[in-house]
Amino acid sequence: MPTREEMARNRFLKPIAHRFLSPELWRFTRRSVPRGVALGLFAAFIVPIGQIFLAAFLALPARANVPLSALVTFVTNPFTLPFWLYFANQTGRFVLNIDAAMGANAGHLAQDGGALARWLEVGGVTAFGFLVLAVVSAGVGYVASSFIWRFIISRRRSKRLARMEARLDERLGKPGE
Repeated sequence: MPTREEMARNRFLKPIAHRFLSPELWRFTRRSVPRGVALGLFAAFIVPIGQIFLAAFLALPARANVPLSALVTFVTNPFTLPFWLYFANQTGRFVLNIDAAMGANAGHLAQDGGALARWLEVGGVTAFGFLVLAVVSAGVGYVASSFIWRFIISRRRSKRLARMEARLDERLGKPGE
């Protein structure tokens, strides 16, 4: 994951590096964390190359956590790409309902149009599947990370309150229960 200093030295980011170095974009807050996760997932599925830079650029106006948005883009990587290609194709087919719409004419298109028509059909369906995955995963990621973040913070708070209560009981001379 790129650090603040690496992003500042990057030649592509040099003109706007001062914006990336803003401390509010590097803090983990209840609003910036879900935004960062959502933008990272969206960027991971929407473009095949330059996902980290897209996520970082989207994080600027959204005031999302930059390192988290960059890290989440690794959900799609060269090792998981075959799985995501298949899953995006199946998602696109399901949403567009291609098999039912084509019916008996599905084989006819491949024969008439040849390999190029079949490739365009598969590629278009897969690209649409990636678009659906980008939007749905961003929404689910935002909601899930928001709940997880709130759970983590509430646990920390309850532990801190329990420690403070134990210290108070020690000072007042009450035995712990």
